[in-house]
Amino acid sequence: MTAEAAPLITRIIELETPDGPMPCYEAFPDGSGNRRGMIVIQEAFGVNNHIQEIARRLAAQGYHAVAPPLFHRTGSNPTIPYDRFDEVAKHLVALTDDGILQDADAVRHHLQAAQLDDGCTGVIGFCMGGRASFLVAARRRLAAAVSFYGGGILRARSEKMPALIGEIPDLETPWLGLFGDLDETIPVDDVEKLRTALAERATVDWDIVRYPDAGHGFNCDQRPSYHEPSARDAWGRALEWFDAHLP
Repeated sequence: MTAEAAPLITRIIELETPDGPMPCYEAFPDGSGNRRGMIVIQEAFGVNNHIQEIARRLAAQGYHAVAPPLFHRTGSNPTIPYDRFDEVAKHLVALTDDGILQDADAVRHHLQAAQLDDGCTGVIGFCMGGRASFLVAARRRLAAAVSFYGGGILRARSEKMPALIGEIPDLETPWLGLFGDLDETIPVDDVEKLRTALAERATVDWDIVRYPDAGHGFNCDQRPSYHEPSARDAWGRALEWFDAHLP
């Protein structure tokens, strides 16, 4: 007989940040036992159904997952339809790298209170959150980081969120990047320049995987760009990366 998976606990929790309270989505397996922590960083569309589902999928793998809403400074927990980029812009203007790190730190402290220190905590991000997870990997020493189609690492996306390629020598966390070759927002040439820079300057474990038939957002089954074969492979690689680096 195989053991049944533990039921999941999901809830909204409020964490304090220097910019006020932040209502986070939390998911973790019910019951005692060794768990690993995970910071789940949103796309540019908020902590929506897709990001909450990611947290639940990780919880089903034994992680204590917390998704902070990075847009809490411009709304308590705003979610935005995938076709409303005009709505995204007004939230992005209030977002800074310092704010992203403050939000990640609030989650880290919450996980530490649950007996999950940085050495058994990872970070995963998607789209805008893919850049954010690279930022956290460069500025904080966690167990592992994964970025799905993270734009803005090689080239700046805004004045408040500059390019991060200069931070490669300071990377403190092993990092995995997953990219689609058909992603018009992240050219293949940029991905390969990032690979070269990592090979030359990174001092931690890293890897980059490209998917020839995938575009931006290929992991999200709620977007037209969803590409199931690539998403399935990328998700498996992400879990393997965390398994390899988290105790």
